[in-house]
Parts: sequence; structure tokens; C-alpha cells
Amino acid sequence: MISPLTAEGIPSEAEELHAELERMLPNVPIASLLVEMDRHTGFLDCFLHAGGKQARSGQLKRNLIACLSGLSTNLGLHGMAASCGIPYDVLAWTAEWYIREETLREANLALVNYHHRLPMTAMFGSGTLSSSDGQRFPTRGKSITVRHLNKYFVSEGISTYTHVSDQHSTFGTKVIVATHREAHYVLDEILGNATDLPIAEHATDTHGVTLVNFGLFDLVGKQLSPRIRDLGKITLYRMGAKADYEERFPKAGPLLTKKANLDLVADHWDDLLRLAGSLKYGHATASLIVGKISASSRQNALAAALKEYGAIRRTIYAAKYLSDEGYRRKIARQLNKGESLHALRRQLHYAREGKVTRRQPEQQNEQAWCLTVVTNAVVCWHTEYMGLAVDQLRTAGREVDAEVLAHISPARSQAVNYYGSITVDYERELAQLDERGHRPLRVVATDEPGTAL
Repeated sequence: MISPLTAEGIPSEAEELHAELERMLPNVPIASLLVEMDRHTGFLDCFLHAGGKQARSGQLKRNLIACLSGLSTNLGLHGMAASCGIPYDVLAWTAEWYIREETLREANLALVNYHHRLPMTAMFGSGTLSSSDGQRFPTRGKSITVRHLNKYFVSEGISTYTHVSDQHSTFGTKVIVATHREAHYVLDEILGNATDLPIAEHATDTHGVTLVNFGLFDLVGKQLSPRIRDLGKITLYRMGAKADYEERFPKAGPLLTKKANLDLVADHWDDLLRLAGSLKYGHATASLIVGKISASSRQNALAAALKEYGAIRRTIYAAKYLSDEGYRRKIARQLNKGESLHALRRQLHYAREGKVTRRQPEQQNEQAWCLTVVTNAVVCWHTEYMGLAVDQLRTAGREVDAEVLAHISPARSQAVNYYGSITVDYERELAQLDERGHRPLRVVATDEPGTAL
């Protein structure tokens, strides 16, 4: 019997340090934050005109920030025009010609890679572990992607499936039908990962788990590390005779209730490798393969071999998961990071009660990517300024333990203002930054006179 993990709370010293660092951060409107992150990453230069190389007007970056702010906060372009004073037709033209999934992915790539290089980022994780999960948003109006799902919506909604690294950055986003099984989409963004993140292991909850995924992950050289509900009910496989395993492993042997069909796997091994190669080199998408194999009512031999291999890999994973508490906690922590970013997205996507009003799948996907880009900009900004604050504390003689910093999350928004009128003045915002492109930290009084925190 494996006891459930006890809740792992954040150490009190980490909470206190996080609160202290938050008090040191400057307060900025969301538009100002985006100007500053463009100063460091140049992510707005990734938005290229759909018609090819075009002369960029002096107001283009201003207009892009207004569009990103309007779509990520769910104000929409009409609401943003009323808030910032830029005419709606200007914003609509900018969004039509510059904001599309291709350019949003490039902008997100610039932000994630910049965040990966920040010194503070290494305290959160190495970038080798990621997780994915769906987040549901209610909708207004009819669309081919919306569905009724009483657990999440009063009426109808969509789901955004996001991939998050252990460094709190989001490197993948996809709008899916809320009733579709999330397991079909787990591998897509991992194999399509163009960032500097060296993703080698991936965590999901039960919704992201199938035998097909266990097999495919191993075949493409990745490790699937899910948190499976009712793990004790899965079938564990052995490689040989039951009596032999029970004799060799008196405790674990009786749990291995089914013998693996190794001959089936061996007979189709070359085909399995070709399938993995097709996925790695982009000749087919994982979501298509997983969906087709999982949905087939009459399994062909290759599908059966892949599931058999997946069952073997799931058994190996289960043995490690059940025997290693540290492994279980690592997976739980990573999934919690994904939940914290869900909460940050909810805060950003506040207008119109969070209801998505765009009806075309392409438009919904673009809005989801706008939310991802702005969320990553907020995470980058917090990481950078918390690093500056830590440096200031250490310069003042304070000892700041790296293990304590590992419990601090940049997925926070207390220092960022998303509400009210959003003024976009790119040049004025740049003028407020110092030569390194930063704002001054706030000085907080302490018990020791003259000490700056």
C-alpha cells in the first residue's frame, strides 16, 4: 500500500521572501510592461506583414501592443480602441495583417528564450521537464469548436491546451474542442518545440494518458511521467512466466498479472521506429496518429503492437512512480506550476466575464496565442525584476538561499495593472527606463535605518 502524498506547502521563509521581493517591484500597467519586454527581447519585431516585407511605420509597435493587450485581456479591439484612443480601424488593420499564429509563435519564441537565459530562471528548474493541461473558457455565440460541458460552463465553451516548462514559461498553445480527449494533443507541441528549452520529460494528469502515448513518448526519446488517478487499478505486465516472477520478486511479482506479448512488438519493431521517425521529422502530427489509433474499433497489428509496447513502458513508469516519493513530488510540483499559470491567464483574461466572443477557429487560436504571449511577458518581467531585487538584497549583505528561491513563482501579477484605461505611448515608456532597460526598484523601509530592500 502506497500512502497518498501529503500536501507540500511553500516554506514560510519562501512566502516571506516572496512578499518582500514583491514590495520591491515597481508597479506597471500591462502596456508599459510589454514595451519594456520588447526593449529586452525585440519580440514585436517578429510580427511581420502578411504580404511580405513592408516599411514599418513609427506607430506600428504602439498598435501591436494595443492589439495584444485587447485580445489577451478579452477587451477586444473595439474595447481597446475605446480604452487607449487608437481608432478601431487602425487596430483592426494591424491585427488583420500582422497578428496570426505564425508571428505569435515567433514572438513567443523570443520571450521564452530570453526567459530561459535569465539568471533567476535557473532557480525554478532546468527546462528539461514540462507539463500540459487544458483550460476551459466560456464562449458567447455559435462556433464549430464550442461544446456544452456542464462541469465547466453554464452554457458552452472551448478548451485551450497549453504546454508549460518547469521554468514557468508556456511554449505551446492550441484551442481544442472541450469534449475532445486531451491525450491526443500531448506530443504535438513537444515535438514541435522550437525554443531553447531542452524538454526531455513530460507530466500530465490522467486526461493526458493512453498506452499509445506511453509507447510513442519512448520511441521518440522522451519520458512520459503522468499523475494517474486510481493507479492501483492499471494492469502491470511481466516479461516472462508468472511463477518465475513471483519467485524472483515475492512482493512485486504477484502484481504483474499479465505477460507481455514481446513477439508482437518484435515483429513490428521496424514499423514502430518508422512511425516514430515520421513524427520526429514532422511528416505526421502526433494528434492525428494518437487519435486514429485510439479511435480504431478494429485494431490493426501495428496499433496492437504500439499499445503492447506502451503497456510495457507504463509498467516501468509505475514501478518508479510507486517506489520513489521524490519522483512523485516532482511530478506534482510541475503540475502545480501549470495550475498557477492557469490562474494568471484567468486574471489577464478578465473582460466580458472571460467569455470568448470570436467564432472562427483561426481567430480563437490567435486570441489564445495572444494570451500566451502576454502571459509569458508577465512571467519574464517578474523573473527579471525578482532577480534584480535578489541582487540588491545580496549587495546589502543579506543571504538569500537558492533552495528558498526555488519555491518562488514568477506567475504573479500583483505589480501589474491590467485594468482601467490602457495608454500606449511607446517612446515615452522607453524614456522612463535606465540604460539597462529597467525601472528603479522601490525602496522599502526596514527595522534597520538606511537599509534598502
